[in-house]
Amino acid sequence: MFSGTFTAVVTPFRNGDIDFAAFEKLVEAQIAAGITGLVAVGTTGESPTLTHDEKHEVIQRAIKIAKGRCKVIAGAGTNSTRDSIEATKFAEKAGADGALLVAPYYNKPSQEGLFRHFKAIADATKLPVMLYNIPGRCVVDIGPDTVVRLAEACRNIVSIKEASGSVDRVAELRRRLPNEFTILSGDDGLTLPFMSVGAAGVVSVASNLFPAELCALVRACESGDFKSAETLHRKMGPLFKDLFIEPNPVPVKTALAWRGAMSFEVRLPLCEMTEANQARLRKTLEAFERSK
Repeated sequence: MFSGTFTAVVTPFRNGDIDFAAFEKLVEAQIAAGITGLVAVGTTGESPTLTHDEKHEVIQRAIKIAKGRCKVIAGAGTNSTRDSIEATKFAEKAGADGALLVAPYYNKPSQEGLFRHFKAIADATKLPVMLYNIPGRCVVDIGPDTVVRLAEACRNIVSIKEASGSVDRVAELRRRLPNEFTILSGDDGLTLPFMSVGAAGVVSVASNLFPAELCALVRACESGDFKSAETLHRKMGPLFKDLFIEPNPVPVKTALAWRGAMSFEVRLPLCEMTEANQARLRKTLEAFERSK
């Protein structure tokens, strides 16, 4: 259901409000580069500091701009099952192609609690669901046994964005899950190793900046041309690393602002990069551009 290159798209701001003109240009650039789909109002889209109305408008705008030219997956996960159900129902009504459901954060549910949470959401919608496992942010880990249970119990839970950082985890999931259930890398720098053991693509931050290059990397892996994929991976490796020298999406928004694509703005508690890290990121970007 979900495979290829998905951009975890940023939410541009200007003077405190969402800059929808910049958002439209960004989405059009992604589509022109051949991206498979967009993930709207995920972590990279600063979902924690968007109001409910803003989240709804970003999702609606993404769907309207895309016009079916790429998939649109709506970020709908929260640490409240009721809120997640409401968000997923909205995404379905708006015409999204799927919902991304992050593991509940802060309240630290058990594996049984995770299972019941995701099953309740899946049962409330016909939308295809992509789970999102990122224990570094959420503290809880959606264990392989739980993923397998959910795949067996819910026909519309069809994919997982795996950001545990473990190649072994991806290999285990691929071995235990049905072939039609897809695994996507949640980390740009792990796209190649994850796809080498059975992942089907990536949900990318770097593709906000370089969508064509990320698409090329994923296509090379899909075709089994891992030599070409490794060449691209090596070129982009420093970029993948330095886009996370400060909390995401601060570095990627900074780089987009340098291009003139949008303002630097993020919402508190996020803030601008230090001068030292800006200098480092500029150097990395310039080196990558020279290598192209």
